[in-house]
Amino acid sequence: MTQDYADASKWRGTTICAVRKNGRLVIGGDGQVSIGPTVMKGNARKVRRLAGGRVVTGFAGATADAFALFERLEAKLEQHPSQLARACVELAKDWRTDRYMRRLEAMLIVADAEATFLLTGAGDVFEPEDGVIAVGSGGNFALSAARALMDYEDDPEVIVRKAMEIAARICVYTNDNLIIETIEAG
Repeated sequence: MTQDYADASKWRGTTICAVRKNGRLVIGGDGQVSIGPTVMKGNARKVRRLAGGRVVTGFAGATADAFALFERLEAKLEQHPSQLARACVELAKDWRTDRYMRRLEAMLIVADAEATFLLTGAGDVFEPEDGVIAVGSGGNFALSAARALMDYEDDPEVIVRKAMEIAARICVYTNDNLIIETIEAG
């Protein structure tokens, strides 16, 4: 059975939002971990730095699956240093074709000083055209809020924080305990 990555109702338990504006990339993630209707943890860290701090990633989906993907992404970044796009494409190819990896249920937002990508197990590697991307159960709420704020707010961290606050008010699987990471353009 294949995972339907387009069905947002299957992605519960997190919201990750990334905004690139004015030479800065900001990724924010909430801290809620839910199993069914129960909040199991409120301060999980779903946004992490990789590659010696040069790359920031956030995940939605199964935690163990995301950590397996982080390890694979680190290996791809070691094989292709300073080539984030290539490392992401190579990971997505493996994720789609490897029998074990195909079962991993997570989505990743991956970014460095120059580019931002969304990776899925369907083999997708998306680069947002407007500098804004979000995933997870509250992803569409955060995405809508961030896009609306882009014309009115210059600071991408303020945009991410406000978008995540809005998502936390609407999505029961998202809280307002945020982890924020920033990368300045080189």
